[in-house]
Amino acid sequence: MFNRACLALALLAGVFVTVLSPAPAHAMTDSWAEWAPISGTSNDYSTTMTQRSAGFPAAQMASDSRANVALPSGASTFLDAGTPPGAKYGSSRGSAYINLRPKADTPSGASTTTYTFANPTPDTGWAFVLGDIDSDQVQIRATDENGEDVPAAAISAWFQGPFNYAGGTDQPTWNPATSTLTGNPTATDTNGASGWYEPDIRLTSLTFVFTRRAGFPVYQTWFVSRARPIGGTVTDVSTSGSCPVEDSVLTLVSPYGETLATTSPAADGTYSFGELATQDGYTVRLSRPEGCVTVGETEATVSNRGNDGDPASRADFDVRQVIPQPISGTVRDDAGAPVPGATVTLTRPDGTTATTTTGTDGSYLFDDNEAGTGYSVTLTVPAGYTAGPDGTTRSDITVDDTPITDQDFVVDQLASVSGTVTGGGSGLGGVQVRLVPAGGGDPITTVTDGDGNYTLDGVPPGDYTAEIDAPEGYSGATTRPVTVASTDVTGVDFDLTRPGSIAGRVTDASSGDPVAGVTVTVDGPDGPVEVTTDDAGGYIVEDLPPGDYTISVTAPDGMRVVGEASRTVTITSAGEIHGGQDFRVDEPDTGPDPDTGPDAHAGPDTRADPDTGPDPGAGADRRPDPGRR
Repeated sequence: MFNRACLALALLAGVFVTVLSPAPAHAMTDSWAEWAPISGTSNDYSTTMTQRSAGFPAAQMASDSRANVALPSGASTFLDAGTPPGAKYGSSRGSAYINLRPKADTPSGASTTTYTFANPTPDTGWAFVLGDIDSDQVQIRATDENGEDVPAAAISAWFQGPFNYAGGTDQPTWNPATSTLTGNPTATDTNGASGWYEPDIRLTSLTFVFTRRAGFPVYQTWFVSRARPIGGTVTDVSTSGSCPVEDSVLTLVSPYGETLATTSPAADGTYSFGELATQDGYTVRLSRPEGCVTVGETEATVSNRGNDGDPASRADFDVRQVIPQPISGTVRDDAGAPVPGATVTLTRPDGTTATTTTGTDGSYLFDDNEAGTGYSVTLTVPAGYTAGPDGTTRSDITVDDTPITDQDFVVDQLASVSGTVTGGGSGLGGVQVRLVPAGGGDPITTVTDGDGNYTLDGVPPGDYTAEIDAPEGYSGATTRPVTVASTDVTGVDFDLTRPGSIAGRVTDASSGDPVAGVTVTVDGPDGPVEVTTDDAGGYIVEDLPPGDYTISVTAPDGMRVVGEASRTVTITSAGEIHGGQDFRVDEPDTGPDPDTGPDAHAGPDTRADPDTGPDPGAGADRRPDPGRR
């Protein structure tokens, strides 16, 4: 945090886009994240955080932080090589980070900021940094790849230690029992106190709950990731003729089925997809050149968690010119789409077998088959499908002097169940959705994306109960009956509500200083609630149901209210957070009342205040002095 007079928040003026080319020659090994422009208004902000390591899922951020939220450019405030994360991942200079605030500047007005990842994150090779934690605190929450809450002990294992990026001695402390990073014991406003973390499990969401203890609270968040290469070699092993390996096409698929890149080998058979986020579970699929056959498997699972060029990060394939006679076919779904990666087995008349997998176009081929009768081909039905009407075996195949083609299979894709989880009309990301079989058995689970949408694929026919756990602060129906037949089931939605909040400050009309101990009354459907302002002049009333509310201020003894003494706001099922409900008081004087003369105003003070400036803020980085970091 910085002294109030030094605060200047900024939005990043440019928009950065990460483009994964089919086969980049080189990429940065360690890269700090990029951010889309911030959208929304106070207590309802969103943006997208994108790690620059290809293959790392983007995250949608939603925050109920109050104004001003900003994306400083990183030109003057950054993590240099002298900081622990900078020493490992390189300086963040020139890379944007995000500034966030509490929901309200009161000890009870904590803000909640959630990053919902498009797919589960890697379980290694990335980090996040929480900066400027001095007179405030941040609690960390997360959900794993199945949408389950990550326990405190697991989160604590991510903590790599505190540091001070400004070179000062002030450092925060970590509480492993509550997963909370807390600033100095005296809640003194200092500069640069930070902590950093390296998750070691796959996450679907990451949440920060930021609470003010004193001062003018702002905290910073950086993300960084590491990339390593994935590649291999395609070798021609023909004993007669040749196979042009450079005509092969290789496809890289993420651990969650997304096609990330395609490439072809050089004339010597070597290929590379460039550098990608470090993790297990990538799949490389080979599409063989025309007139060639793959010897062995047509796909391989790779991991680039280790060093560059480790064997585990390479997928090598052998191809050769087709030896007569081939037996070939395709595997497609009931809509005609190819089914890659399906296992097909050839049984020859002598009882020997050969196995392969379908390519990206759904095709397969077995060669070097002697003339004869009694060949058969069998498909192993992939997960998420059932056998089509023509079954899974093609038998009594006779090989003569011509290639055997069209030994095709059709599989029926199981139905999907989809819907949206909303809270107060907005999509809720990172919510686990479970489809529980009525007759018992393991549930099918997934997690909502940043817009609250979800899809459960490959659901067998039957009766189920769809259920969720309402996130903290939300309520409503959390179960729904679902019957699945052969067609997709859509619209299995959950519409949750959340209570609203009202917050503001009371200041001295003459000096602008906060006034503590002032009574503010919020009167609504459940009756009046009285609160008193804290040392910073702030107040907040939470957990308010929908309805109209009248907010009134009572001047302390010896003072008067300047301007309006009450106003009315409305809270709907969306659970609005009505911040900025500010009032002014002053000591009475013997001269004319400035608010009753010709220039009297009925609204609140309009003079500049760091909490009521342009939203989101614009200008320079928060740090007034470029300094060393």
